[in-house]
Amino acid sequence: MRNLVFTCGDINGIGPEICIKAINQIIDFSKREIIVICPKNVFDKTAEIIQPSFDFKFIQSLSQIKTKSGFVTILDIGSCEYSLGNPSKEAGIISISAIQNAFAAVRSKLADAIITAPVSKISLKLAGIKYPGQTEILAHLCRSKKYMMVFLSNDFICGLATIHEQIKNISSLLTKLRIKQSLQILNDTLINDLGFVNPEIAVLGLNPHAGEGGNIGKEEIEIINPAIKSLKNIRIAGPFVPDAFFGNQKQKKYNAVLGMYHDQVLIPFKMMNFNSGVNFTAGIPIIRTSPDHGTGYDIAGKGIANSQSMIEAVCWAEKIIDNRKK
Repeated sequence: MRNLVFTCGDINGIGPEICIKAINQIIDFSKREIIVICPKNVFDKTAEIIQPSFDFKFIQSLSQIKTKSGFVTILDIGSCEYSLGNPSKEAGIISISAIQNAFAAVRSKLADAIITAPVSKISLKLAGIKYPGQTEILAHLCRSKKYMMVFLSNDFICGLATIHEQIKNISSLLTKLRIKQSLQILNDTLINDLGFVNPEIAVLGLNPHAGEGGNIGKEEIEIINPAIKSLKNIRIAGPFVPDAFFGNQKQKKYNAVLGMYHDQVLIPFKMMNFNSGVNFTAGIPIIRTSPDHGTGYDIAGKGIANSQSMIEAVCWAEKIIDNRKK
């Protein structure tokens, strides 16, 4: 039996919709218990668009959760105003409340993993939340300073040395220590969470042509390559020229790829896996997965959102649960 807690994400987006759609597909009370954290009025309105195929019951506190209940438990975190398709302060407040309650559920062993629906960084900012995304929020709640964003699919796994950072800041953020820590976290995740034996990681360069011997930048020579060479206990190759690496589909030859910044690996990843990729927060003690897409404001409330990435987030979370138990 696996216990999963879903967060509603941004209530003005497709989060509540893909939660219901995904649960409709995976519901099997002999295999899993499910908690959904969402305002009651938002869930009820969404259920008019996407009819739940499961029985559910609203509660007001985590202390009211019953195991082996035979229904999906909906933790009502308070009625709220919402405006589909638009970021808002209210949506940001609900987003952070859902994450905090999900974290509490895992810490109190009411759930084994968190499946988070997408949130809006604008809504979080309007609500006064200083963190740029759910990865950073969960790392803060776990008091984890060594963490990273990893993207999962059956054909391509990649990690990010930097996450939500402006391009102009990337070079100054990359240090030998940061690269080493990123590689260590990614290697540990491959072994402990994903079940690989003796994995090999490919590392991308930062600059065009991976610096071309220092003529187009020296980060590869001064930072990335020394970090790679210092890690004798991990199988690492690179730094590779990024465009040629993906152009030749070399990602298929390695168990994972470490990129230097967000779009460097997420553009190819999403081209390959847009409706099936999964975001995983590595390096923290709890298990959290999420779809690899955003809030979908443009299609919110229309009932046409694709829930496959949410379903894949469940599948990967359960793989990680099982591997960690081993």
